[in-house]
Amino acid sequence: MINYQNTTNWLESKGKQLFGNHFKIYEEDKTIIYKLIAYSLQDKKMVKRCNINLEKGILLSGPIGCGKTTLMSLLKFLVPKDQKYYVKSCREVSFEFIKEGYDVIHKYSKPRLHQKKAGIICFDDLGTESNLKYYGNECNVMGEILLSRYDGFCHPEPSRRTKTHLTTNLSASELEQCYGNRIRSRLRESFNLIAFPNHTKDKRK
Repeated sequence: MINYQNTTNWLESKGKQLFGNHFKIYEEDKTIIYKLIAYSLQDKKMVKRCNINLEKGILLSGPIGCGKTTLMSLLKFLVPKDQKYYVKSCREVSFEFIKEGYDVIHKYSKPRLHQKKAGIICFDDLGTESNLKYYGNECNVMGEILLSRYDGFCHPEPSRRTKTHLTTNLSASELEQCYGNRIRSRLRESFNLIAFPNHTKDKRK
């Protein structure tokens, strides 16, 4: 039986250790945090109640400064070994594309040598990167990576399926504007949407 309050206290303590003593978990965020804990610790009863699918990734959305990146950086300490992920900024991926070109899309969407499937990644701040040019060719880098990783998510062999997590400040319609209807539809299919309310305060202030 998972004690959600104790786990939240542990996350807060870990947050202070990593981000400084100012770090705090707010009472009004606990509904969302409990859902994320249930997913991370694979609490089957709780995820069923919250309509969360453990086969899918997490798409954590909400206003600027509500704590999405910080939470995803903390939750990686709770997940089982086979679900370990790392957090990668979408802007950093786009800067890599400028330097390295189309190999970057392969790097973040295909398995490495001797791996059965691509590693789990949390792409942070989807929508902050922009369409970039490599030798004059414009490319929606994150759009291409997400399409490739979606193909991995749909692999017929369950053991080879690719899972992805995302954070974003954008609404569903804004994501569609940035990446097109095809991506929006695939996001619905391969992610659990967990959203902070629009009125959530900016914790950086």
